[in-house]
Amino acid sequence: MSLNDPQWGKRGGGSGPPDLDEIWRNVNRRMNELFGRKSPGEEPTPDGGEPRKSRMQLGGAWLVLIVAVVWLASGFYIIDEGRRGVVTRFGKYTETTLPGPRWHLPFPVESVELVDFSQVKTIEIGYRNSPKNKVDKEAVMLTDDENIIDIQFAVQYNLKNAEAYVFNNRRPDQIAAFVAESAIREVVGMAKMDFALYEGREQIAKQTEQLMQQMLDRYRTGIFVQKVTLQSVQPPEKVLAAFDDAVKAGQDRERLKNEGQAYANDVVPRARGMASRLNEEANGYKTEVMQRAEGDAARFRDILVEYQKAPGVTRDRLYLDMMQSVLANSSKILIDQKSGANLLNLPLDKLMQQGAAAAAAPGAPPDAAATPPRTSTVPEPAVDPARARDALRNREGR
Repeated sequence: MSLNDPQWGKRGGGSGPPDLDEIWRNVNRRMNELFGRKSPGEEPTPDGGEPRKSRMQLGGAWLVLIVAVVWLASGFYIIDEGRRGVVTRFGKYTETTLPGPRWHLPFPVESVELVDFSQVKTIEIGYRNSPKNKVDKEAVMLTDDENIIDIQFAVQYNLKNAEAYVFNNRRPDQIAAFVAESAIREVVGMAKMDFALYEGREQIAKQTEQLMQQMLDRYRTGIFVQKVTLQSVQPPEKVLAAFDDAVKAGQDRERLKNEGQAYANDVVPRARGMASRLNEEANGYKTEVMQRAEGDAARFRDILVEYQKAPGVTRDRLYLDMMQSVLANSSKILIDQKSGANLLNLPLDKLMQQGAAAAAAPGAPPDAAATPPRTSTVPEPAVDPARARDALRNREGR
């Protein structure tokens, strides 16, 4: 069939392409049915019911109503305890909702993002999962005295502001890791190596935590740092053996210093106590001698007064006192030089000791102590009273 044929494009004979005018009329009719407009010539059905097109319009209205209800119902959501909901309207922040059942305008008008406030997140710097899996790029740091040390630590944090966490930064968790590494490098860079390895670990962790919080607040990340924990602080592995030897030498030095100090603490107080005791004894002896000398001088003055009154009696008394003090601590033997009799040995001290022992012995007779044993069978010589007086005068004339 030629294109110039006037019958081309019309129905006829059950063959040929469809009628374009009829297709256009069908499209217009369907559009009118969809929007509730009646087509010309629409008449009621023979049974008196509603037209067919009216029933189709009613079904379309119900369908639209169901779709609207489902769309509105999609805006309901529930926030669990410990979470917050960040609501945005066309991408702009609207509000932060608390736990419980909530509703927002459905997509694409509003959307909600749930943020977990109760979860405690952990950042590992210098290692992954275990201190054995060390990351040298993060762990190696330089101290103030230009020494290299390896530090592995962990940071625990949670959220304090959902709006800041969601909108102010693109990757807040990665920013927190960068801030942790930067903060501890700054703190370690201002500390000595020995301070970082031993007594300063807690202080370094505390300063790092404070510096991290300041930096995160300045970036408005909405993150709250709970704790910074140092897992491992040690020299690099290549110099670890030499460093251990130096540490042992330092420990030995401290041990010897402590032992010497302990010995000094033991000896010095004892020597000071002994010196104090000797000083007190010397002072006591000094006082004793001075008081005894003063007493002797006073006694001598009293004797001098009595001597001036009766010289002979005073000399005899002094002589007898002196002889008593001398003979009281010595063995005593009586010898008669002028009589020609045999030598008489009379050990008075032995006799007195034997008498005391006999008196103290049980079962001894009462007169046992009173009867001294005889040590010699030589008869005792008679005592001449005149000779005794002459001996006394000779002593006074001396």
